[in-house]
Amino acid sequence: MPASAEVTDTLGTAETVLTRRMGAPVRLADPEDLGGSGRSVVMRVRVAETPFELPRTLVIKHYGTVPGKGHSDPFAHEAASCQLATALPPELRVGPELIAQDTEKRLLVLEDLGRGANLADVLFADDPRAAERSLLAWARALGRLHTSMAGREADFDALMRRLGLESWTDPVADDIRRSLRELPELLASTLDLSLPEQVRARLDSAAGLLGSTKYRSFSPSDICPDNSLVTGNGVRFLDFEWACVRDIALDAAYLQFPFPSSWCSYAMPAGLVDNMLATWRSEIVEVWSDLDDDAVLMPRLLDAQLLWVWVSTWWFLPRDGQLDGPIDAHMPSPRRSTALADRWQRLGKDAEANDMPDIASYAERMVQALVERFGSGALELRPYPAFR
Repeated sequence: MPASAEVTDTLGTAETVLTRRMGAPVRLADPEDLGGSGRSVVMRVRVAETPFELPRTLVIKHYGTVPGKGHSDPFAHEAASCQLATALPPELRVGPELIAQDTEKRLLVLEDLGRGANLADVLFADDPRAAERSLLAWARALGRLHTSMAGREADFDALMRRLGLESWTDPVADDIRRSLRELPELLASTLDLSLPEQVRARLDSAAGLLGSTKYRSFSPSDICPDNSLVTGNGVRFLDFEWACVRDIALDAAYLQFPFPSSWCSYAMPAGLVDNMLATWRSEIVEVWSDLDDDAVLMPRLLDAQLLWVWVSTWWFLPRDGQLDGPIDAHMPSPRRSTALADRWQRLGKDAEANDMPDIASYAERMVQALVERFGSGALELRPYPAFR
């Protein structure tokens, strides 16, 4: 990493924070860029000098200026989340340990979870067995996160207030609510597709997941493959910039169809999807025993799936004048129409299996409208490279 002013400033700030925390000088060296989000500088550093026992390497996250009023602060979300997770016994942690922090400097010093592959690396490699093992480990880690963090909403609230935020929001919930208002008009103008009242009513009912339910737990919010590190001790989650407390069904829907908020949303073997859901479920029934009943769990998952398909359509549907390009032009992403058609097809099948003919019929009409607008290639979503 070039020794830019930004890097030098971050390194010096981290040394000051650790020196104050340890009570003796700490010197850091060899900064390595880990690719921040644009909101933060993220780098791995070597602990070059310390009189105390510290890990050989650490990860530093240094955030920019405080967002304006009315905007969530990613530093506060990350700091509160890491404090909450670090309070757990080491064997229950599914994220990095917080070593030190400075709220005024907007800096976090975190455990370095190593140089292992993330889940995206595994899915885009060529080993189907490794990919299957990693996805099942990911599902297990998600379940353990939900059970270990259940009932911690008041603690999360208190930590956020201590960091200067009177309230916090789930950014996906905000987007879902906005999409409920705006997508019907977009579908009418782009695909000439109207929204039946029965489907609107079902969407409004599903939006109950965004409120206070008895199935809430901590969520990293952005649990995409490149934020999931595959380690020898299972999968560990990275990046808590939008972490929140929400209904666990909104995370579990990621098991029904892959990573709806991510650039890398390809197809997976059907049997593996079922096994991932069973793995997650085996963990969470320790806290929510009634979710072992299909009659309780499956309608909730379908509601969550409906909300994700709806909001991702609002995110990714090409507007008039826009090309039907990849979800992320800088990554190996599928075409937008292809990803959306697959999601609506899957939703239609699941709705039919759960005796929801209105949703199944509307999903079929949506797929037809996407094909008419973007061509039959919209029906050709390929599997992840590991499963080709």
